[in-house]
Amino acid sequence: MAEAGEKAEGRGFKVEDRRRFSSQTGEPREAAEKVEPSSEAAEKEPSEGVGEGQKESGEPLPEINFSTFVISLSTQALMHLGEIPNPLTGKVESDFAVAKQMIDIIGVLREKTRGNLDRGEEQIMEDVLYDLRMRYVEAVKKK
Repeated sequence: MAEAGEKAEGRGFKVEDRRRFSSQTGEPREAAEKVEPSSEAAEKEPSEGVGEGQKESGEPLPEINFSTFVISLSTQALMHLGEIPNPLTGKVESDFAVAKQMIDIIGVLREKTRGNLDRGEEQIMEDVLYDLRMRYVEAVKKK
């Protein structure tokens, strides 16, 4: 059984359109008519050797848990406050409205998870929210 799983892991998948009507014309199809995959779908073959939990560069992805999720949201807020450069452009950009929205999202998350977090997660939420709110006030004052 392990052999079958290993063989299937490296292969992609095949999509076959079984609709009774053509998506282009809306007319009934012949039962034997097969839809050819679009050239765009054919170009987007899955990367060989890249599994779950691994980037294309081969580096392992960080473990996903509540704390890393909150930290990723705070990193986005810091980027929009102009504290860190945008990873795509390499430029420091600021958008205070988006930063405020990210901070508010973390605040909503804190309220909705109250009582369901362990002490470490609660502490991260408090620290991140306090730090981001203070940075937001300072950034708006400088503006």
